[in-house]
Amino acid sequence: MIQADRFTGEVFLRGVAAAPGIAIGRAYLYDKQTPKVVERSVDAREIDDEIQRLKNALQRSTKELEKVLAFATQKIGDRKARIFEAQIMVLHDEFLFHEVERRIRVEKKNADFIVSDEIGKYQHRMLSAEDEYMRERAFDVEEVKNRIIRNIDQDLLFSRLEGFSVIISEALSSADTVLFSRNNVLGYATDHGGITSHAAILSRSLKIPAVVGLSRASKSVATGDLVIVDGFRGLFIVNPTAERLREYEEKRTRYLKFEQELEELRDLPAETLDNRRVEILANIEFEEELEAVRHHGAAGVGLYRTESLLIGRDDFPDEDEQALAYESIAARLHPLRVIMRTFDIGGDKVMVESQAPEENPFLGWRGIRIGLDRPDIFLSQVRAILRASSRKNVAIMLPMVTTVQEVRRARRMVEQAKEELHSASIPFDDAVPVGVMIEVPSAAVMAEHIAREADFVSIGTNDLIQYLLAVDRGNDNVAKLYSEFDPSVLLTIKRIIDGAHRAGKKVGLCGEMAGDPLATILLLGFGLDEFSMVPSLVPSVKKIIRSISFAEAERIARGALEFHAVEDVEEFLREGVRSFVSLLLV
Repeated sequence: MIQADRFTGEVFLRGVAAAPGIAIGRAYLYDKQTPKVVERSVDAREIDDEIQRLKNALQRSTKELEKVLAFATQKIGDRKARIFEAQIMVLHDEFLFHEVERRIRVEKKNADFIVSDEIGKYQHRMLSAEDEYMRERAFDVEEVKNRIIRNIDQDLLFSRLEGFSVIISEALSSADTVLFSRNNVLGYATDHGGITSHAAILSRSLKIPAVVGLSRASKSVATGDLVIVDGFRGLFIVNPTAERLREYEEKRTRYLKFEQELEELRDLPAETLDNRRVEILANIEFEEELEAVRHHGAAGVGLYRTESLLIGRDDFPDEDEQALAYESIAARLHPLRVIMRTFDIGGDKVMVESQAPEENPFLGWRGIRIGLDRPDIFLSQVRAILRASSRKNVAIMLPMVTTVQEVRRARRMVEQAKEELHSASIPFDDAVPVGVMIEVPSAAVMAEHIAREADFVSIGTNDLIQYLLAVDRGNDNVAKLYSEFDPSVLLTIKRIIDGAHRAGKKVGLCGEMAGDPLATILLLGFGLDEFSMVPSLVPSVKKIIRSISFAEAERIARGALEFHAVEDVEEFLREGVRSFVSLLLV
């Protein structure tokens, strides 16, 4: 048993639970030491030498990333490893580095300064994007930039350490995450990052507990400190007391045993003690995750993020390429169903000719708005999805709808796509369900009316909570205000579910809340029909649902709605559901 440190105070930090599990071990503070770039003039006679330094650095950087790519492909599969292909593509961007070389000659400045400035402009555009996914990608671009600069200076990055440590850093790149995993790392805790960051996605794939968005973890710990990473509740604990350490060691042991017991639930339905059945589905981004969907006993895929096809490219895949990807997923999953969400990404990514960043990116051009404004993109994707539907296990979901009119327009375009396929004698399922994601307040208020225009409804709590509470989860200054248990959030979710049911439509939920053990009974009691989450959380949520009656869940849900403060709701839920979820670390 690990001994608790003495004479030091216990520190609790709360962040975003990025990868489930519990890690207990000694901290390794990973200081990436961002290269210091100083602008300096280069003598005209040394320009060619400066450009050669640049070319040598690009070659070294490419070789390094190719090694990372090979290892990542072996560990997590070809599709997820494509994030490193995307970084390599930046290194092969002829236009970008032609401009860097031109500026070195014209401005007579050092190569590392020009690289930092030129790639920094590109990174700034990504950070200003309206889409959280694109903002997270900016960290990967920064990693490429720093790798080049280090190699220009021939300062090799140290990414190795003794095994069985918990890595603490301001931020981790995807390459860091994979390389550290070779050293039996126990867990990750970072100041920055979100649930959609590549580091978070890879941590889940590698089954390494992780908490991100902690703001000051790297300032609160020193290498060698004893720490705990709670990847279920998003907690990071520095210098735990002896009592806290015993508590978490017991939880970890209990959960590892519990995980083995969950294997027995794989083929059993998610059914309450009084025979109410719900569906537990999985969220996926890559085809390689389908194995985990089946392994963990999900009833299908409740959210396939099709924008993953855009990773590493500056254009849209054509209809045939998309159809092949969608057909492969539908075929491998059959007879289980898959809900394919149309592209949900910011306009800056869609339009290569886009202008300056929007003043209000979160309220900008994204989701179904792009599809309606760019029918060429939307129709091509819808036709591709329809072509994958012949097994009758595919549904289409429209992201970020805000009005009834948007749903009607989108459905007319779906009908147009069907007519075009009929004319071309291409087979497809003519009865493909078309659903909507409700993730903005206007759609929540109009949920019943929007549901009447759709075949099903899915609640996207990640964005809905941000919009309701005016909280950007990526902003460290306000992220702590983000809570799925805010009374306004609970009332809104209940309103959506009730409205959709009055319209005769089923309701799912595919935000992070769906996989939160503390929220499971609450959502069940609200009448939610489908839960969709990362595959690894499916067994634990199924266990909870099979351990309670629907009548008891309704009683707990009604009680939660009586409170008017987040703290009161959470305290009530912890006491009310403790006997049902005690093994799930709440």
